[in-house]
Amino acid sequence: MKRKLLAEFIGTGWLVLGGCGSAVLAAGYPELGIGFVGVAIAFGLTLLTMAYAIGHISGCHINPAVTIGLAVGGRFDKKEVLPYIIAQVLGGICGAAILYGIASGNETFSLANGFASNGFGALSPGGYSMTAALICEVVLTGMFIFVIMGATSKESVAGFAPLPIGLSLTLIHLISIPVTNTSVNPARSTAVAIFAGAPYTSQLWLFWVAPIIGACIGGVVYRCLNGDCGCSKTK
Repeated sequence: MKRKLLAEFIGTGWLVLGGCGSAVLAAGYPELGIGFVGVAIAFGLTLLTMAYAIGHISGCHINPAVTIGLAVGGRFDKKEVLPYIIAQVLGGICGAAILYGIASGNETFSLANGFASNGFGALSPGGYSMTAALICEVVLTGMFIFVIMGATSKESVAGFAPLPIGLSLTLIHLISIPVTNTSVNPARSTAVAIFAGAPYTSQLWLFWVAPIIGACIGGVVYRCLNGDCGCSKTK
């Protein structure tokens, strides 16, 4: 269990450093900035690389919503949910702290820019409402879990699961960066919001509630589609 938790800690830290780091350090760099497409790719790459690095140790959840969704979907021991979430949140905060240490070395850096935090309304990159943000995070997290469960099923091609999972996270970011700056991961949202301050921490509830609801829906839907929840059984 200690190995699993350490893997989740490291993996979530890498996700925050790599994904949010690309947004904070590289996205807006004059003339050479990677833009939001580059940020989307970066998040997908962090998950893809960690899936190969620690997937065999912890399953590479690196996301509380994924852990909960897999538990609801019957793919993960419910007794391990809370320890996993604690390790993920702490790992994310560590990744954010490293990112802050790097970013603050530039005199033009300011937390007022949001530090890649998630938000809605005035804090949404595109000015999207709370309702739009809620729908976006629920649906996209649900589909994320759906893809994960399908890619990691016994019927799928062994060894290739990280590819569709990483690509799905990239696609999710391409869709939702303008809406919420993309969460689908409460640990990622919490880690940077702590540094960004009160405006973002006050909206943090949505980026826990919506991904968890979406993950539960995704887990249940895939389980039923797979004939594993009793809803497709006939007398």
